[in-house]
Amino acid sequence: MKLILASLMLLSASAFAAKPNIIFIFVDNFGNGDLGCFGSKLHRTPNVDRLAAEGTKFTSFYVASGVCTPSRAALMSGCYPRRVGMHVSDTGGAVLQPVARKGLNPSETTIAEALKGAGYATMCIGKWHLGDQPGFLPTKQGFDEFFGIPYSDDMMKEKKPEVWPELPLMRGAKVVEAPADRDHLVQRCTEEAVRFIEKHTAEPFFLYLPHTMPGSTPHPFSSEKFRGKSANGDYGDSVEELDWSTGEIMAALKRLKLEDNTLIVWTSDNGAVKRNPPQGSNAPYRGSGYDTSEGAMRMPCVMRWPGKIAAGAVNDALCSTMDMLPTFAALAEAGLPPHKIDGHDIRPILFDAASTKSPWDDDGFFFYRMEQLQAVRAGDWKLYLPLDGKFSNLQRKREPSKLALYDVRHDVSEEHEVSAQHPDIVQRLTALAEKARADLGDVNHPGSGQREAGLVEKAEPLLP
Repeated sequence: MKLILASLMLLSASAFAAKPNIIFIFVDNFGNGDLGCFGSKLHRTPNVDRLAAEGTKFTSFYVASGVCTPSRAALMSGCYPRRVGMHVSDTGGAVLQPVARKGLNPSETTIAEALKGAGYATMCIGKWHLGDQPGFLPTKQGFDEFFGIPYSDDMMKEKKPEVWPELPLMRGAKVVEAPADRDHLVQRCTEEAVRFIEKHTAEPFFLYLPHTMPGSTPHPFSSEKFRGKSANGDYGDSVEELDWSTGEIMAALKRLKLEDNTLIVWTSDNGAVKRNPPQGSNAPYRGSGYDTSEGAMRMPCVMRWPGKIAAGAVNDALCSTMDMLPTFAALAEAGLPPHKIDGHDIRPILFDAASTKSPWDDDGFFFYRMEQLQAVRAGDWKLYLPLDGKFSNLQRKREPSKLALYDVRHDVSEEHEVSAQHPDIVQRLTALAEKARADLGDVNHPGSGQREAGLVEKAEPLLP
């Protein structure tokens, strides 16, 4: 009997050791051209650059929306925002505002819930923005711990003092500070991240670090150590502090001898937004955050897992944040949600730097702005759909748009429109768009595969 028990214990320990720690770093409104390893000449980002040197850069990595709330909903659920009802706010806007009645439905299975079911410790540190009512907060969505802000840091009391409270800083479900000290949020979130890692060295963990910066305020925040030190104003200061944060996490993993069994993913929730003066860069892509351009939705992405993911490699396979849930679940030997998800298990791409064949090449990847389908990509090609009334800003301003086809793998800046030369590609991508309309819906056209978001009858502000 003792031998049997010992054997079972060894098997259990072996299975446990095979499960990697997972750290997902999700910065806010940050462009492809803002990292040294992706071409920035302005910003000093040695730590993320080292992640890239020790891991793989993914150059066709997409978020599912060019705007914050739906982008984060897609990451957490593995679904297009339209599928889970998070493509618009409760008031019809592009993102959830403070004291919103809406949130990610607790019936959806999040990454945290999938991994928690496989024995992982879980924590969210930073900006949540998927519902600020008690039933929608991270600790109700699979996270053991939460430290951060429930919505964007630009949604401050001075904007709508009669409706929106001061920006709250939360621990768990309690407000511990209001207004939150925005200058030191990155620093404090980094300290919390290191503490969480140190606390869970003996068990697998999932750390979700959706940083609060650079954010969408006209003047991004940073602590005294970084303020005024970059070559790109307050935006650059914020970028370089985010890089410092990454270095602190890398150093903690090394000190605790966790590097070899930890997967780090570093990316952004959407591209850099227009600022005055311009500071964020989405180069070499066209467009800026908040629309369906490449600049808004094609993100810088680095993944490192020593000995598993190739070092110093570049992979241009089409991947998405929606792929994270099924991929992480497979790595953790966790079950998948009982309902349909849109993401794919991309382990073959992660573990083979030469693999550029993606499941999205057959299925198509769809670009929605709120409820409107505006474009589709498959393989090398992105088709912008002809629309009589294309939504052109966050308030649904409408303007006509023409059909346009680009080879976004080889013509990344979209300088050559080639629909006339490739009618077969136009036909194929148009057919994929019709399938999306039937499943996910479009303007004034519900989709058969849509599910409801969470909704409360009356929302209350978060107060200390």
